[in-house]
Amino acid sequence: MIPAHETFNATFPFEPHYNEVNGFKMHYVDEGEGDVIICLHGEPTWGYLYRNFIPSLSQTHRVIVPDHMGFGKSETPNNKEYVFATHVQNLINFIDDLELKDITFVAQDWGGPITGSLALRRPELVKRFCLMNTMLGYSGAVRDAASSTTKPPKLTESTWFQWVLNSHKSGKYYEVLNNLGDNVLSLMKKLGFENSTAIDDNWIMAYSMPFSSLDETKAAIEFPLDVALDRVSAFVMEGLKMGNLEKVRSKPAMLAEGMKDKAMPPALVISDFQRLFPEGPVVQIPNAGHFCQEDTPETLVALIQMFIQMTD
Repeated sequence: MIPAHETFNATFPFEPHYNEVNGFKMHYVDEGEGDVIICLHGEPTWGYLYRNFIPSLSQTHRVIVPDHMGFGKSETPNNKEYVFATHVQNLINFIDDLELKDITFVAQDWGGPITGSLALRRPELVKRFCLMNTMLGYSGAVRDAASSTTKPPKLTESTWFQWVLNSHKSGKYYEVLNNLGDNVLSLMKKLGFENSTAIDDNWIMAYSMPFSSLDETKAAIEFPLDVALDRVSAFVMEGLKMGNLEKVRSKPAMLAEGMKDKAMPPALVISDFQRLFPEGPVVQIPNAGHFCQEDTPETLVALIQMFIQMTD
């Protein structure tokens, strides 16, 4: 857990806030006023990933950037179950406690499926989706989508998840993830990190510090295994049975896709999005990878701002 007022030499200068409704200290940034934007990170990052988004977006909106349990400046409690369903419920409880509504969700990596499962359970919270290198993950439930002769690859066929599966079988997975503080850059490269010019001592410190001990790596260890060991689908199916899929599909949605993603195959992500939102704009970014917020922040901020203006 990163100390509350650590700014990494002013590269993350935002006032820390904490919410404890879930039984642990959940850190979040809360900047600006107006309609709410929630920015959600994934594995193995935290709110630092959005440091180049917050100043611009908060000029016109209230921008909230929470750190998932076990990441960033949030606590890593020992008495919690680190599975996908827990992270979704944490976010729902957080939103309810802050009495947020009409939310624009900006989501990448695990932020997409978390937003997707939240939307199935509480569609009234969602105003629009701005997705980046992620998917809601349940396009297979759409029956009216146009069929395609080309089948997209499976998620577990990506370079990243092949490594997770093979290293989990051999035992190397825990060797790497248990020492994530020392291996965070190499791990991000496995997922598809492209912009080496972003790396300096502050960057390394910011992404390494959350995993300074073995106890602090619980969440980062378990997230990839949710997919590899298929611990997500039952919870997603439970959400689909609530009957809100068409309400979710009626929301405005956009996708920006870094085409060098090694974690989620771009063809799969784009296909998943287009089945759910056939009219939603898709922007392919050729030289961006999985961590597109690091690769092309200015482009992404401009796309989000433009999409919000178009759909207000």
